[in-house]
Amino acid sequence: MRAIGIILAGGNNDRLGQLTSSRATSAMPIASCYRTIDFPLSNMTNSGVTKVAVITQFNSRSLHDHLTSSKWWDFGRKQGGLFVFTPFLSNDNSFWFRGTADSIYQNISFLKRSKEPYVIIASGDCVYKMDYNKLLDHHIAKEADITIACKTLTGEDVRQYGVMDLNSEGRVIDFEEKPVEPTSSTISLGIYVISRTLLIKMLEAISAEGRYDFVKDIIIRYRKKIKIHAWEYNGYWKSINSTKSYFDTNMDFLKADVRYKFIKEYPYIATKPKDQSPVKYNHTAVTVDSLVGSGSILNGYVEHSVLFRRVVTGENSRITNCILLEGVFIGKNCVIENAIFDKEVILPDNKTIIGEPGKPIMITKNDAL
Repeated sequence: MRAIGIILAGGNNDRLGQLTSSRATSAMPIASCYRTIDFPLSNMTNSGVTKVAVITQFNSRSLHDHLTSSKWWDFGRKQGGLFVFTPFLSNDNSFWFRGTADSIYQNISFLKRSKEPYVIIASGDCVYKMDYNKLLDHHIAKEADITIACKTLTGEDVRQYGVMDLNSEGRVIDFEEKPVEPTSSTISLGIYVISRTLLIKMLEAISAEGRYDFVKDIIIRYRKKIKIHAWEYNGYWKSINSTKSYFDTNMDFLKADVRYKFIKEYPYIATKPKDQSPVKYNHTAVTVDSLVGSGSILNGYVEHSVLFRRVVTGENSRITNCILLEGVFIGKNCVIENAIFDKEVILPDNKTIIGEPGKPIMITKNDAL
């Protein structure tokens, strides 16, 4: 692979509420055993990208802990490897990252010390499985300056995404970030290919002008001056950009075709394993259409739910259409429907918590239960 990778994992997303008050969106648990960052990281290594930088900023402690060992994604190597960059103070810089472009610019030495001709830039908060070689091949064939992975969303609200207008040759002729009145249903997936030397040149140019955002100050500003092409991706893709999208993405893994794509179909999505015992189903436990993480002990009824590691459910408890994160304890005779329980929440006996279908209620340790 003639490219290095950059994963932007530093964004501050308050649309997930308390779920991201102490963790980065890229560290959000997915499908009982993964983190969101696992998907772009696995895509990089599965595509043959052997040198990857992960740029973090907000609430990054759990994300750093997850990335402590790079061997799980096959980045434990002498040449290349995994690099984790955070904001730092120096004699000539006292800023946090002021935008996506600035986060790369403040680590521009990573680009200058590399020799690969191309850079693949991806967001750390999306769930998908992509061969970046196909994106790079398209970029080279079109002789583009920048290529953007895109997807056409039919029947969905695209106002929360970057929306693109393309000509008949697939060239981007217009790009609007989170438009009020979209003129297209083709969205950017936040995945880009660009020449390494061109990226260095453009970062230095916009930084000198006090500009810091990759989309606004490079893609949108230069869309008519440089050749920007789009490459359409037709596979599964979800952005973890709201509580609802987080809930829906986890629930998608209860579908056999989605689960097979990520878990059974080679190349696989890798993660940092946790050495814990298998799930223990006691004689009163009934589990239907659910994913359950290791170390859990079940005594009650669980249906159409995703349970992460070390979850305990009491006798006669009934859990339906829920997400329970690591270490949640549910007491006896409880009824829970349409809810997300954050890490280590303890629900006493005889409690009932019911959210609306399609609008799950969120429970954290700070809530009075």
